[in-house]
Amino acid sequence: MNKDQFKGKWKQIKGDFKQKYGDITNDEYTEAEGDFDKLAGKVQEKYGKTKEELKNEIENW
Repeated sequence: MNKDQFKGKWKQIKGDFKQKYGDITNDEYTEAEGDFDKLAGKVQEKYGKTKEELKNEIENW
């Protein structure tokens, strides 16, 4: 597991926490942010790319 894959795994954990916290507090923004963080973390973990690389790819779609 390289550094970017580890960061991706951490983002998934952080995303899960934000989802649960947003649900508990009825904060829809935090909950949605958690969904995005989790997705970005999964993609980063799978492909081992940096956040900047992923952002560029998404913008070019």
